[in-house]
Amino acid sequence: MNTRESRLPDPVHITVDGASVATYVLVPERGAPLGDVVFCHGTPWSSQVWAEAARHLSSRYRVFMWDMPGYGRSPKDPAVPIDLASQMSRFAQLLTYWRLDRPYVVAHDIGGAVALGSHLLHDSEYAGLFLWDVVTLDPWGSPFFRLVADHADVFAELPATLHTALVKEYIAGAARHQLTTGWVDTLSRPWLGASGQPAFYRQIAALRPEHTRPVAERLQQVSCAVTIGWGEQDPWIPVDQAAQLQDRLPGSPRVTVLGEVGHLAPVETLSRVSGALSDWLAQSVTCHGKGTDR
Repeated sequence: MNTRESRLPDPVHITVDGASVATYVLVPERGAPLGDVVFCHGTPWSSQVWAEAARHLSSRYRVFMWDMPGYGRSPKDPAVPIDLASQMSRFAQLLTYWRLDRPYVVAHDIGGAVALGSHLLHDSEYAGLFLWDVVTLDPWGSPFFRLVADHADVFAELPATLHTALVKEYIAGAARHQLTTGWVDTLSRPWLGASGQPAFYRQIAALRPEHTRPVAERLQQVSCAVTIGWGEQDPWIPVDQAAQLQDRLPGSPRVTVLGEVGHLAPVETLSRVSGALSDWLAQSVTCHGKGTDR
């Protein structure tokens, strides 16, 4: 279990498609970077989930992270669309803003749908893609998730104490083993308070399978090398989906299954995830060169 809650630097807020986005860039302190790596978080998370892994990689690579609008330290403006289709388009525009040409992309949960959608529907090109416990294939969404999605307005009116308990229990339930109090507090914090509580239910209500189906239908068109990672005991997205993705993606991508790990691999087993990412990047850069395709 990763007991550290690495703090990210203060974000730089930029405007993408009319939405303010909290962004983070980490660079090697010494030497030229070997390539560019972009992290995409899922729900109800933020870049904080990837913070320690990002710091690990930033000794050799330029690392880029973003909190999707409606998440983390990005504003939670009710007027800004936060459905998956909007986030896919924003990610494509964000890569253009950063002037990244064929970066390596690491994506978790709905971040996988966003990264795949940006590639397949908006022509973003990647040097490689590492998918961790991703939302792409039907069915997705726990019974609780679907209940909240259908009754978001009701849940948003819960007393603050009940809401806090619900969010913390929901987040803790993503892991195979008990998360530290520090991690539960860190991951819950963006969803508490006058703006955080309604935003938590708003983002759930905005996430619909109809926005992942066009991506799932085009998986054979993925043009970069893909690697898949999954927690064997993922309680939210069954590990069987890793094999299904492997069958539907070109080239039968390699699958890494982490035993005794749930849905939050970057938090639950930082060393194993960081090691897998380092090995993946080292092999990719050695075989294909910086920023080149397979």
